[in-house]
Amino acid sequence: MTAPEFIVLDDKRDVIARVAEDTRQVLADVLATQSEAHLVLTGGTVGIGVLTQLGSSDDGSVDWSRVHLWWGDERWLAEADAERNDEQARTGFLEALAFTASNVHRMPASTSGLSLDEAAVWYARQLSQYAPDGDLPRFDLIFLGVGPDAHVASLFPGHPAGAEAMSSVIAVHNSPKPPPERLSLTLRALTSATRVWLVAAGDDKAEAISQARGTSDFTKAPASAARGSRETRIYCDRAAAQTKT
Repeated sequence: MTAPEFIVLDDKRDVIARVAEDTRQVLADVLATQSEAHLVLTGGTVGIGVLTQLGSSDDGSVDWSRVHLWWGDERWLAEADAERNDEQARTGFLEALAFTASNVHRMPASTSGLSLDEAAVWYARQLSQYAPDGDLPRFDLIFLGVGPDAHVASLFPGHPAGAEAMSSVIAVHNSPKPPPERLSLTLRALTSATRVWLVAAGDDKAEAISQARGTSDFTKAPASAARGSRETRIYCDRAAAQTKT
């Protein structure tokens, strides 16, 4: 795993703009050498802001029809619920760019007819269908928001299942953050990516960012264990970069 590169911007708007710009460059470079790219999305204010920025400032450098979209986690809510990550990404990103419909891999909704545990198995099977070897696609880039408690995806401090699981997807039944039921990629899946980028803004994230930069300790700070095989970046604003004591 790689040590994180720490990138500090003035404010949240600058973080969103820089991450969107860097994402376009990475995807353009990847698609210049391979037939498709695999991008894992996150929710949250900054994460959705990045997607909206990508949707509103497309410069034609990325062939979005060749990009597969996956989600790092999802709230177990009804389809089209405004609190779902995929719904928040719909208008400004999914409908704004020329994605191939079959390349948009949403996690199941609570109205899918599946139980939460069945949904985790179903999404793991979808991932395996695009795996050249093993059970995971070769993720080119994963976005991860960072919670004030240093959680990433739906992997929370004190909940070791996400780190211990050998599967690629877990059902989360007792999330300390509502809603209590969620789906999440496991730590094994997250750290399989070539590039992992953590994004955050605001002084309420300062302690979490400090922990994310420190020694890997999933139990106390899941963000500290989120690392890419080739590259790890932490993008944040000055407020989130300040050291808390």
